[in-house]
Amino acid sequence: KQQRRRRRRSGTHDVMRPGCKQIRVNGKRHVAALILARGGSKGIPLKNIKMLAGVPLIGWVLRAALDSDMFDSVWVSTDHDEIEKVAKSWGARVHRRSPEFSRDASTSLEAIQEFARLNPHVDVICNIQATSPCLHPKHVKEALQMILQQGYDSVFSVVRRHHFRWKEVKKGCKSTHKTYFIFFLCFLVSRLLKVTGLLCASTIFTFTPHPPLQSGKVAYYEMPPEHSVDIDVDIDWPVAERRVLRYGYFGRVKPEVVKLMFCCVSGCLTDGRIYLSASGEEMVSVNTKDTMGIRMLQREDVEVVLLTSSEDPVAKTASDNLKKRMGCEVVLVGQEPLSDLKSMVKQRNLEWKDVAYMGNDKADINCLNQAGLSAIPGDAPVVAINAAKYTCHSVGGKGAVREFAEHILLQKEKARSQMEQDRIDRSSS
Repeated sequence: KQQRRRRRRSGTHDVMRPGCKQIRVNGKRHVAALILARGGSKGIPLKNIKMLAGVPLIGWVLRAALDSDMFDSVWVSTDHDEIEKVAKSWGARVHRRSPEFSRDASTSLEAIQEFARLNPHVDVICNIQATSPCLHPKHVKEALQMILQQGYDSVFSVVRRHHFRWKEVKKGCKSTHKTYFIFFLCFLVSRLLKVTGLLCASTIFTFTPHPPLQSGKVAYYEMPPEHSVDIDVDIDWPVAERRVLRYGYFGRVKPEVVKLMFCCVSGCLTDGRIYLSASGEEMVSVNTKDTMGIRMLQREDVEVVLLTSSEDPVAKTASDNLKKRMGCEVVLVGQEPLSDLKSMVKQRNLEWKDVAYMGNDKADINCLNQAGLSAIPGDAPVVAINAAKYTCHSVGGKGAVREFAEHILLQKEKARSQMEQDRIDRSSS
């Protein structure tokens, strides 16, 4: 009874089925994460790798799975070349799904069973839904510990829902009965749990050879409502992005408090074009949205340095005008910007985790990788996209800088909130 009470307080409960027995495995078990990501999507083409808040949709759950440190291997099951490329770039192994189990009518259980047959060394499979971008490593860890430490065979995630539900009452019923029934139903609904599908972990024997997906000694893991996001069912893409920016998992490192931002002029602040006047004077076009984004950062004590390249120089007069209009330094960098910028970071007694960088091409890759926060415009080439931590919806010269500025300030606000929460936790302990 005491153990059951503790599980209730931690959000975990028994769901025992009659006649089920627990299977114990001696020695260390191979635990694998499996994300199903079929190429065919009736609603949104290649939804699983569509950018969500600057990250491929599948990248959110892969990052949470890898950072949980609970898996001996992390897999993506797919039938599509592009999804395979993205999965590997995020550190996952790829199970190439057969055509037989890649059809619209194919079930998740069939895909999992195929994976289990082809990977007999795997003892525990944790199936994570690709469309659940607010999953955090701690959710994965707590659910898996119920199998690895508490002796369950299957665990699935649920979320508590509080909805009013109505039922038609036949004519002739007394009004007092109606009132009593509706009140009683609402009282019950406040305790209903909905299966989310975000996460399902099971020992290998529960997947073969017979359904259902969960069997043996079964329990559920209760997810916080704010993290139970299912793009397929609950919300559309713009709403999902706002939810992810607030509740998503951004990696092991705490949200960065950026103090310095480097921004390439050509291709980021501008669209990359240089205009020539009748007198031969060179000019560039800058969007007022982007200038406002720079001012937003400056008001929050973030220094902004604009970068021009020796490979694609902006005329000195244009640089002077930018410096005067933006109120920030304009620096000329060479073929390898990182070499030129290291000294600037050091002079300000900063580390690269305190730096944001916005670039748009191959020359910027090292800086994009090095910076605590990095971004590229939506029209940047693939080689730059793979290096950046955030991909803007907007293209260069048309609001991309403003979008990245808002992202930086959001991370700064999250860092403040986290520091305040840590302070509260320390004072209450």
